[in-house]
Amino acid sequence: MNSVLKKKDWSQTKRRALSATELVTHLAKTEGWKIHGDGAEVAIEKSYAFANYYETISFVNAVAFIANSHDHHPELAVFYNRCVVRFNTHDVGGVSVTDFECAALVDGLLV
Repeated sequence: MNSVLKKKDWSQTKRRALSATELVTHLAKTEGWKIHGDGAEVAIEKSYAFANYYETISFVNAVAFIANSHDHHPELAVFYNRCVVRFNTHDVGGVSVTDFECAALVDGLLV
């Protein structure tokens, strides 16, 4: 298995919510991800478009695999031809580097 997708033990990793400046800096390095919400509910989200429901569900299953292997589970809004993926780190009350790591892996599904 690819070492990137090996299950991570987040109890061994110090995480913290990114500051507003750090959040904007990380966001500038991503394509299509936006800030959603505020305060402890702030998250990053992106909408992915597909040709049909089958493609959408295939994507959702691949996201589920990534989420499970990283023990970091996004909120998903699933529609016929699109899926909205939203990451935040509940235990730090905001967005962490982990959210951007997982967002990059999700983006990698469509390369």
